[in-house]
Amino acid sequence: MLSIESAAGWSALDHLECPRCGRTHDAFVRHGLCPACGSPLLARYDLGAVTTTREQVSRRAPDLWRYHELLPVSAPEHVVTLGEGMTPLLPAPRLGAEIGVPGLLVKDEGALPTGSFKARGAAVGVSRALELGATRLAMPTNGNAGAAWAAYAARAGLHLLVGMPVGAPTITRAECVVTGADLRLVDGLISDAGRLVASALAGSPDDWFDVATLKEPYRIEGKKTMGFEIAEQLGWRMPDVVVYPTGGGVGLIGIYKALTELVELGWVSGPLPRLVSVQSTGCAPIVRAFEAGAAESEPWEDAMTAAFGINVPKALGDFLVLEAVRATDGTAVAVDDEDILADLALAGRLEGMFLCPEGAATVTAVRRLRRDGWLGADDEVVLLNTGAGVIYPGTVAVDVPTVGRDGPIRL
Repeated sequence: MLSIESAAGWSALDHLECPRCGRTHDAFVRHGLCPACGSPLLARYDLGAVTTTREQVSRRAPDLWRYHELLPVSAPEHVVTLGEGMTPLLPAPRLGAEIGVPGLLVKDEGALPTGSFKARGAAVGVSRALELGATRLAMPTNGNAGAAWAAYAARAGLHLLVGMPVGAPTITRAECVVTGADLRLVDGLISDAGRLVASALAGSPDDWFDVATLKEPYRIEGKKTMGFEIAEQLGWRMPDVVVYPTGGGVGLIGIYKALTELVELGWVSGPLPRLVSVQSTGCAPIVRAFEAGAAESEPWEDAMTAAFGINVPKALGDFLVLEAVRATDGTAVAVDDEDILADLALAGRLEGMFLCPEGAATVTAVRRLRRDGWLGADDEVVLLNTGAGVIYPGTVAVDVPTVGRDGPIRL
């Protein structure tokens, strides 16, 4: 198996750690799940060796690689990039006033390549897979992750097998096809797509790198850059609350990991923001586990929601999501699809933001939490809009009158 060493000063990656059994593993050979207990592995850094200052970081190019000391890619020549730049953190005062939280901010991930936050995980995950000698990757997806990994795999010259539910947004299918991925559709959920991919890999597992959610340690490292950016965009401080739509939960886990790393480095101080995990009432295993005080979730039967990206009946990293929420005095909340779609339209009218349905779910959650008194009017709240609304054209009914070329328009 290929072994590599880090370029001096580029990355402070030190080892991989199992958050469940505590065992450590060599970060410079390819690993999937913990071989001892089957848990996801987390990348750990020698933060004491990082001499770069936050001021130096702020002078670098505005992309996620500005944080390269805290990313797992060992040298700049191994970076696979499509220009994944820093996404905007936008005030939403009219929307905030409407739902009772004037200090509302939206982190808009729809501005990334392939149209969603999945580009972050794909950029770092594919770069690291290439660096570790992988040539064939495989993954199940609800759509956006497959589109992102297909684009970056093509950029890197790697083969990618994608299993996707037939109900996934058609645009994500097109993104996979145009970038040359081996796309297989399955009549079912992402769990069924996972079984399809596992079956395909069963005959020759050594030839493939399974890059499904949290089955390799590096997707989360790309996702955590959302946390770095939020802190930097706020002047190296943290907001009161971060609200995140949760399917596999990698982004929420990553934001928690990022902010704890920044605190240890001394780049930010104070308590971490309260983390809120948002799901749909049609698929809410994390919320059910949180309310029950359970350490992990149980599979959700007959999962279905218009917010397709969070339609995950059982997340591999559910215990890490629950740990992050509880450690920050956060909460988990499930919201109805009808309210999600109404708030998607509201955000468009009030702020000109075409949110994805998963992003709109965070608006609905904030409305609920403010009504229930969990959020205060003075709280600074960051919502994650995890993708561009245009990826989901079917969520908006376009019913407007048609007039002839010379027909009158009465205002």
